[in-house]
Amino acid sequence: ERSSSSYERQKDVRLAGDGGVSGGVGGDGGADAAPHRDGLADFEAELMASFELSEAEMRAYDSIEASSLASAYETMQTCRQFENACAQAYMQGSIRGFMHLDNGQETIPALVADRIRRTDKKYSYYREHTHALASGVPPEKIMAELFAKDTGTCRGAGGSMHVYDVDTHFQGGWALVAEQLPYAVGAARSILLDGVPDDDRVAVVFVGEGGGQNGRLAECLNAASKESLPILFLIIDNGRAINTFTPDVAQNSDLYKFGSFYGVPGAKVDGQDLEVVLQAGRVVVDHVRSKRGPAILQVHTYRFQGHSPADPEHERGRKFEKKWARTEVDPLKIFEAKASTLGVSGDELEAAKASAKNIVKAAVDFAKSSEPPAATLAKDLEYPDPPDTDYNLRGGDPAAADVPAIAAERIAFLRARNDEEGLVVGDALNLAILEEMVRDPKTTIHAEDLQAGSSYDIPKLTQQSFGTLRAADEIISEGHFIGKALGEGMNGYRPIVELMNSNFGIYGMAELSSAGNTYATTGGQFKMPLTVVGAGGTAPNQALGAEHSQPFHAYVMGIPGLKICTASSADVAYGLLKSMIRDDGPGMLFVPVKFMKDRKTKVHLDRCLPLNQCRLVHEASETAVTSGKAVTVLSYLHGVREALAAVAELTAAGSPEYDVDLIELNSLKPLDLATIRTSLERTHKLVILDESTMSGGVGATVSAAVSEQLYDLLDAPVKRLGMDDAPVPYAASMEQAVVKRATDLLDAVAAIADYRI
Repeated sequence: ERSSSSYERQKDVRLAGDGGVSGGVGGDGGADAAPHRDGLADFEAELMASFELSEAEMRAYDSIEASSLASAYETMQTCRQFENACAQAYMQGSIRGFMHLDNGQETIPALVADRIRRTDKKYSYYREHTHALASGVPPEKIMAELFAKDTGTCRGAGGSMHVYDVDTHFQGGWALVAEQLPYAVGAARSILLDGVPDDDRVAVVFVGEGGGQNGRLAECLNAASKESLPILFLIIDNGRAINTFTPDVAQNSDLYKFGSFYGVPGAKVDGQDLEVVLQAGRVVVDHVRSKRGPAILQVHTYRFQGHSPADPEHERGRKFEKKWARTEVDPLKIFEAKASTLGVSGDELEAAKASAKNIVKAAVDFAKSSEPPAATLAKDLEYPDPPDTDYNLRGGDPAAADVPAIAAERIAFLRARNDEEGLVVGDALNLAILEEMVRDPKTTIHAEDLQAGSSYDIPKLTQQSFGTLRAADEIISEGHFIGKALGEGMNGYRPIVELMNSNFGIYGMAELSSAGNTYATTGGQFKMPLTVVGAGGTAPNQALGAEHSQPFHAYVMGIPGLKICTASSADVAYGLLKSMIRDDGPGMLFVPVKFMKDRKTKVHLDRCLPLNQCRLVHEASETAVTSGKAVTVLSYLHGVREALAAVAELTAAGSPEYDVDLIELNSLKPLDLATIRTSLERTHKLVILDESTMSGGVGATVSAAVSEQLYDLLDAPVKRLGMDDAPVPYAASMEQAVVKRATDLLDAVAAIADYRI
């Protein structure tokens, strides 16, 4: 009953005009509405109060030029006809997958075309065709993208939900609801980071009123207010969270009021009235552009179509609702009915329709005649930088940089300590970060507890050296600040994210996934030089319990486009982190949580290590190889030290019966099969001491790759020593049964060497 009657309530909401919604639709909601100035005193008073406008300043927005209205109407017509053409092409099979149309909401792209500039940064969601059109993205390239053609905005890699265009700064097209919010905040930060005098660029982020209920909005309002960011939150309020009537699930749908807690002004406007949308839009955008900080504009509109053509909206009680809306609240009809009173002639309206028709026809013809992309393009777009890139060649002279005194002192101290006694892992990472932030002023860092150096001193003294914009101390929400870093990465910066514990990255899984996808999905337009570093893994006797002992490194293995490395020592951690920061794609570096401060080793300074190579830590004796008692052992993180303990016991007798080639898996993805092959050509037997679960773990992936590609080198099945699938317990008595260690490795080496399998 609630669903079937929701259109009546939607109609009631539109006619009530409460909650800050301006007039513009008459008492019966029809196209014969009285001029929008009637009864708008309260709305204008709210605008003046929220945005601190004087009476004279408000009056400057009273009149919208006839030429601007005519141009806006043409934008609306182009958007309507473009979406209609998309619907037809979808039914014909030319457009596939999910597609989301914008019919009924055309005043929003009209506002974008009227007030948002080409140089502004725009972040939209999956219903973004018209936002891209209004931002100046060529219609033919958008249509070709929907047709999966190589001439599309993303060369056919993105599709309907992922339109991007680097030339117009149209930066998505994001398909996970509300994920674009922190990305846009990061883009707004990049405007301030650029430090251009008199720079009045803004970022604008589109989100539905359903998506706006996501907690990300509160986090982003806080961040935008705290740093006075030039960002507009544009809430598209069509009353529907997919198909659900939003008030059925949201206690408060007036999202424009949410900013009041953070000092962010907002307004709500009737999105079916073009003139009033342009008026409010100009007030709000000018507020943001004049460096007065963030703002919210909620546009109460109506979506004529269902969520997607693939969605059976006709079965969900919307038939009568849509009929009412198309008759009574069509923004094009409402404007056409009063256009002449606003100085726009009938001839101009007809000319706009004809122009839109020609534009859309040309776009469809272009898409139909274009060729699809080559099958090899997907693999070509896996990484911006080839896996074998030598990052030592991406220099820059730190000595020539303007080095902040605090950073210079800390760098000198750590380098001297390294010369004397070596560094612990945390200090080695700290040194790498400080040196890279000095080398490249585009490098930024985000972390929680950053001012205090976090738990292991990884970001120590970065904020004191480089300020709060480049070194941001963050609220405790990993997805939020990973998302902001992603937005910076799309706009010319090299963000580093330090996770106090790598398992906390679980909160940022969506953002990490999108970071991995971005380069390929955008057709190679946007690189993503994002580095995430954190202490993690599971050591024997760790006593941290299940949530701090999860194999997050295994969880992210399936994210395309992500390079994943591990380091068990200070030297390797330093060299890998420097390379990862210089890489133009996203990467994650995992270091052992229990070994961050416990052992100092000498670091090879100023050296970048390859991101695609493993490391031979110990080589089996020729005697063991000749006798068939040599075994290849693969491990990483804490497992390397466990394996070295096993090696020490094997060699303690002086003439060991068994020996191992111990290879540290510094590159989990891409996997260095060449180094593994070289060892297996000697030993023909493989044991994996794995710091992840037997199901879906690193060992499972490596074992499968070896079995498929190096099978002819194996004399025995691969032996995996992985964590049990049970959560890691706290008590040592139970934990010993779950987490494998040196004693388990000794048994496994002897068993496989003696073919006890």
